Amino acid sequence: MTDGYAVPPAERVVARMRQHVRRMFWPSIALIVICGAAGYFGSMFDGWLAIVVWVVAGVLAVMLFLLPFGSWLTTRYTVTTRRLIVRTGLFVHERRELLHSRGYTVTLRSSWLQSAFRSGTIAIGAMDQKTMAQLRDVPHAQAVSDALHDLMESSERMYPTNWETESAASKQGGGFPQAGDAV
Repeated sequence: MTDGYAVPPAERVVARMRQHVRRMFWPSIALIVICGAAGYFGSMFDGWLAIVVWVVAGVLAVMLFLLPFGSWLTTRYTVTTRRLIVRTGLFVHERRELLHSRGYTVTLRSSWLQSAFRSGTIAIGAMDQKTMAQLRDVPHAQAVSDALHDLMESSERMYPTNWETESAASKQGGGFPQAGDAV
């Protein structure tokens, strides 16, 4: 039984991305300096002082390189034909999903350095202008912004205003049999 509306097409991944790799420039420089200093000062001292130099170098390498690298590696943005998925978190994982059919505003901000690398920060907000998500330092930011606009527009055409989703039907008792229903 159909309600006269066509079934929407299957969800496809349009783009998967991370923050621009430029964010790892300073942590990489810090790692190079830490390794050089540890090699120089570690060979200069003997005994327990050399061990202290290597331990301090290890702690600095973890704090100044591995933590930013892990943070960069675990921040992912996925744009599909139906939604935008933002995954973040190194120790505590967070996943946000924004449906294109809900409608939102897309604001693109680029500093002079981001413009030189064609990256930028995309702020996505609800119609009340409260920011719901920020895609920080996205590569090819203008193309991503245009794609989000196009996907939101095509999603509005796909679902009419009186379209009832499966979750709304299941809340009203439709869809799945409830306890006590004849099967």
